[in-house]
Amino acid sequence: MGRKERREREAKRENYATKHSAEKRKETLIAIAVIAVIAVIVGYAVFLFLTMTETAPGGPENAGVMGSEHAHIALLVKIFGDTFDFADPAFQIKSPWIHFEGRDGSTIHKHATGVTLGYLFDRLSIGLDDQCYVFSDGKSYCTSEDYVLKLFINGEQVSDIRDYEGMEGDRVLIVYGAETPEEIEAYLLQIENQELVK
Repeated sequence: MGRKERREREAKRENYATKHSAEKRKETLIAIAVIAVIAVIVGYAVFLFLTMTETAPGGPENAGVMGSEHAHIALLVKIFGDTFDFADPAFQIKSPWIHFEGRDGSTIHKHATGVTLGYLFDRLSIGLDDQCYVFSDGKSYCTSEDYVLKLFINGEQVSDIRDYEGMEGDRVLIVYGAETPEEIEAYLLQIENQELVK
């Protein structure tokens, strides 16, 4: 009886070991297959991102090939003296062509030639023209008798920035309110000293 029981126990151990080994092999193969599928998807997405051209869906009109430029542009928006913060996730990477990134709301990253600031604000759902700065919720800040929208590029006041293609190191200031010339000078100094996050 003892030998028979011993053989049965050995047979059970062998069956258990074989079954356990087969299960481990199966789990390993499934894990490898899942990782391979994820790698293929990520690789394809990176390929599409790097090879986008002006014909890509949602791409800006007249833009160069994705990656044809990587410029950093400082932006400061002051509304009634308060700084508007683009670091909020709602304003981060709304387009691969031009965006804010890395939870920073002060440096615009432009990844292709021919991309304008107007395209950036369109992607952010912010209306901007020579008279008004309008948020997606409809709240607008328009030039009136009491308050004025002023736009500056590299220290010079301009009438419109929508068609401007920012270049490396540019400084863009948008001011709405009733600021004195001294307050405007202080804002221009602030944007001039603002660090570009690269």
